[in-house]
Amino acid sequence: MTFNSMGRGAIASMLSLAMGLGLTACSGTYTVGYVYATAAKNTAGLVDGFKIDYQSGDLTPLADSPVSSGGKNPVTLVAAPNQKALYVVHRDDSNVVFFAIGTDGKIYPQNTYNVTGSFPTAAAVDPAGKFLYVTFTYQNGPNGQLYTPANPGPGGVAIFPINTDNSLGTPSTFNLGRSPVGITVTKNNFVYVIAQDSATAANLFGFSANSSNGQLTPLPGVTINPGNVVSTGYPSGVTPSAIITDSSGSHLYLSDQGGNQVIGYSIASNGVPSQIGSAQTDASPAGLTIDVTGSYLYVVSFTGGSINGFTFGSNGQPVPSKVAGSVQAGTGPTCVSTIGVPNNASPTHAIYLYTSNQLSNTVTGTQLNPKDGSLIQIQNTPYSASTLPTCLVTVRSFPH
Repeated sequence: MTFNSMGRGAIASMLSLAMGLGLTACSGTYTVGYVYATAAKNTAGLVDGFKIDYQSGDLTPLADSPVSSGGKNPVTLVAAPNQKALYVVHRDDSNVVFFAIGTDGKIYPQNTYNVTGSFPTAAAVDPAGKFLYVTFTYQNGPNGQLYTPANPGPGGVAIFPINTDNSLGTPSTFNLGRSPVGITVTKNNFVYVIAQDSATAANLFGFSANSSNGQLTPLPGVTINPGNVVSTGYPSGVTPSAIITDSSGSHLYLSDQGGNQVIGYSIASNGVPSQIGSAQTDASPAGLTIDVTGSYLYVVSFTGGSINGFTFGSNGQPVPSKVAGSVQAGTGPTCVSTIGVPNNASPTHAIYLYTSNQLSNTVTGTQLNPKDGSLIQIQNTPYSASTLPTCLVTVRSFPH
């Protein structure tokens, strides 16, 4: 999940731990995972790294944190499904930096890859870990012409194959409509993109993805027009800002910062989304996440400085939480991510939720109660981060 407009972060959803981490293999406490937060600076970006304490959720900066992000203005980052790589997307350099994650949580830059368009905004990896999809603001125009803020044009998606060592292959390009800002991929090989084209209220686009090469084909009801003209998809609210799908690939949720709402969709077998309901949020909703149990949805509100919690109705529609309707975060939260340890699938324990707070230069940590979805702030929160954090992601530690 990604948030764009007030920080252009995206939100990456946490990936469930496939193997329980037993205390018998460790001392009284251990690191259950890591938080990585990108921070934007005028000259170069940074990545803050923290280890997560199993017992309390407390964050401790990694020994070498922060490290250079390898480019200017990192707007988002996403983890590989195997939890061994990070991909950091830089808007001003129009590139992606691949970092390997060590067993101690430290990250090591491996390579830099150019995006096939200008000013990337969001990224997502398919659940199988085969492709990295990066949305960008401007595609290359005809006859070598470049679209720019002074000469606006349509955007697109760069599609990078992911090799077995998590490095990236040569990207291909899918040209899209104007101002794409968020992207998500389901396990059923459907890709959904949101845009902020003010000429239409149908800024949700759906595609089927070829499992061999990642190429995109528009779903029924989606029209992608060439050139600098409006393309149309499905109803999306006023100004969609972030998007996420559940682990089953049966539901889709997006935040609408113009309408201060979160909108839910059911996904048909052919990938076509149908709106099933919406719920109000605090002002300017941004990033979203679904917890490890799949029972709760959380949205951060940039202007509200809060976390809005939701349960799911009978058809998957978002329903405001009675115990976590509006929980304090930092100032200007952009992204939200959860991590947890399944214990024989149910119940779960050590579930934590973190937000990147752009205007207070902090990360907020809360403990999530799997019984009702309530949130309790961790004792030492908030945690200091580098200037202007744009997004964050949680990554589990390697099994003990």
